[in-house]
Amino acid sequence: MTIPTPSDPAAVAVELEKLRGTMETGFARVDGSLALLVQRGDQTDRQLADHETRLDALERNRWPLPSLAALVAVCGLILSLWQFATRS
Repeated sequence: MTIPTPSDPAAVAVELEKLRGTMETGFARVDGSLALLVQRGDQTDRQLADHETRLDALERNRWPLPSLAALVAVCGLILSLWQFATRS
């Protein structure tokens, strides 16, 4: 088998066809990888939105705790003063 010379039009056409096939395969692989990255990005965005929603709900439900603690402290102070006053 002889190696065709680069000036042979048939050899150039064969090499160009091989190069075209290689490029198509590479582009298909890159397109698949990009589609996977886009899908993972969408999943991450959904998870972040879900976490943000859950965090907002936790923050909304937490607000009565400091008020309740202050109320218990005031009640404790009043009871202490009442006990102190009744002992005298």
